[in-house]
Amino acid sequence: MQGEWEDSSDTVEGRHIHRRVDKPGGKLPTAAELAKPKAAADEGETMEKIHARSITLSSSRLGLIARLDLLEGEGLRVTPVDYKRGKRPHVPHGAYDPERVQLCVQGMILAEHGYQCEGGVLYFAASRERVNVPFTDELRQLTRKAIDGLRFVAAGGTIPAPLEDSPKCPHCSLVGICLPDEISFFRGADIASRPLVVGLDSSLPVYVQAFHAKVAKAGECLEIFIDDDKVQTVRLIDCSQLAVFGNVYVTTPALNELMSRGITISWHSHGGWFLGHTIGTGHKNIELRRAQFRAADDHGFCLRLAKGLIDAKIRNARTLLRRNWKTGEAPAELLEAMSGDTRRLTRAPDLETLLGIEGSAAARYFGNFSNLIKNTGEEEGFTFDFKTRTRRPPTDPVNAMLSYAYALLVRTWVVTLSAVGLDPYLGFYHQPRYGRPALALDLMEPFRPLIADSTVIQAINNGEVRPTDFVQAGGSVNLTNDGRKRFIGTFERRMALEITHPLFGYRVSYRRLLELQARLLARHLLGELPEYPNFTPR
Repeated sequence: MQGEWEDSSDTVEGRHIHRRVDKPGGKLPTAAELAKPKAAADEGETMEKIHARSITLSSSRLGLIARLDLLEGEGLRVTPVDYKRGKRPHVPHGAYDPERVQLCVQGMILAEHGYQCEGGVLYFAASRERVNVPFTDELRQLTRKAIDGLRFVAAGGTIPAPLEDSPKCPHCSLVGICLPDEISFFRGADIASRPLVVGLDSSLPVYVQAFHAKVAKAGECLEIFIDDDKVQTVRLIDCSQLAVFGNVYVTTPALNELMSRGITISWHSHGGWFLGHTIGTGHKNIELRRAQFRAADDHGFCLRLAKGLIDAKIRNARTLLRRNWKTGEAPAELLEAMSGDTRRLTRAPDLETLLGIEGSAAARYFGNFSNLIKNTGEEEGFTFDFKTRTRRPPTDPVNAMLSYAYALLVRTWVVTLSAVGLDPYLGFYHQPRYGRPALALDLMEPFRPLIADSTVIQAINNGEVRPTDFVQAGGSVNLTNDGRKRFIGTFERRMALEITHPLFGYRVSYRRLLELQARLLARHLLGELPEYPNFTPR
C-alpha cells in the first residue's frame, strides 16, 4: 500500500523461476472472438487451444489488476496457472489461503471478461507439483472478504498492527521495513526481538571525487573515467549510493539506470558541502509526509521530540568522553556536569532554552575533546592540537575533519530519510530554512559523537590521516584529495561497524541502525508508537 519493497534471496530466486512465464508469449483471444466459432465447434470442429504467458487483465468492478503467469484452456474454458518458488505444502486444500485467494482473484477477473473459469492450478517449482484449486463458493467468499479488507486498509492510510511472534516474519523480505518484533516490543509485548535486521550490507556507497571524472554505464556496471582513462568498474548490484564531489560528470544513461534502480546520487562541492541529491520518482507514502507536516505544526510535539534528541546527544557525548579519555579516567566533575545538562533540559519550556542547554553541553564536550586525541609531533607546520570548535571556515586539521564528517553524516541521513518516505527538509528541532535539511540535522544529533566524532578520533589515533593530508589557505584548513579518500574509508568502516542494540539485543551495523531509527520515527509520527525511541548505547 505504501510502495515499499526490499529484495531477499527468496524474491530473487522467485524472479529467476518466473523468468520464462514473465516473458509474454502466446495469444489470448477475447471472449467475443472465441464465442464466434461455437456453432462450428458444435458440428465437430476442434475449439481453439489457448496457451498464453504473462497476461495482464483488470477489473473495474473489483478494482484490481491481475498479472497471470500462464493461462491454459480450450475455447472459452480457461485455467490460470500460478508459479510458486517453494515446495507444495502438505496442508488442507493443498495450499495456503493467500495463494488460493490470489488464484481465485485471477479466476474472478477472467469470468468478468467473459471466460469460463471454474478452477486454477498452483505450480510449485521446488517439488515440481501441480495443485488444482477449485473456485468454490467458500473460496470466492474468502476472496471477496480479503479484497474488502485490503481496500479498507488502503482507505484508512494506517499500517495494520504487526504480527506477534509469527514464524513467517523472519523469512519475509519486508521484515526490515515492517519491524514486527520491534514495534511489538515498544507496545509492551512480552517477546524477545529476533535478529530481523540483516547485519551484512550487500551494497555500499561509491564515492567519486577526482577532478574531471566521468561516471558512465556499461551493461550491469558503472565505469569511472579520469581524463578518458578508465580507472574503476563497479557492479550496479554492489552500489547503494553514488556520491560525487566537485566537477564530476555523470552520463544520462547512468543517471537513468541509477534512478530506475532506486540508487540515490548525492552531489557535493569539492570541499564536501552537501548540495543535494537525485532520486527517481521518490517515495509514494503521502500519508507519512502528511503526518510529518501535521506534527511539525505542533509546538508541543516538536519540543518533546527535540528534548529526546538532545538528551541522547549529550548522553552519547558523555559516553564517548568516558570511553576514550587518554590519560587515566575522565574527570568525575565533567561527567556529572554533563549529567546535569540532561536533567536541566527536561525542564526547558521552549526550543530557545533547549538550544542554550545544548550549547553549554557542547562547550564542555569540545573543551575536553583534545583529551581523546593522541599527542603527535609537529610535521609540516600542522599538529592535531584542538582548542575549540570552529566551523566556517575550519582553522585546524581536527575541525576540518569534524566538518567533513558531519557533511558525510548529514548526506547519509538525507538519503535514508528520503528512502523511508520522510521529508528531510522539514524538521522539529532545527527550524525550516531554505536549502537546509532540517530533519536530517535533527536525527543526526545523537549520532554526531557515535559516528562522526568517533571517525575523527579513529582517523587520528590510528594514523589513518596524517598532518600532511591537509592544505592551508586563507586561514582555513581542508583535507587534500588523498586525505579525503582515506578519511572516507574510515567513515565507511565506522558505518559498517556492528554493535549490539541496547534494547533489541541483536547485532546491527550503524548503516542499518540509521534506517531502523528513521522507520521508528515514521511509526511514531503515524501514531503506532507513543514515543520515539532514541539510541543511547550502554
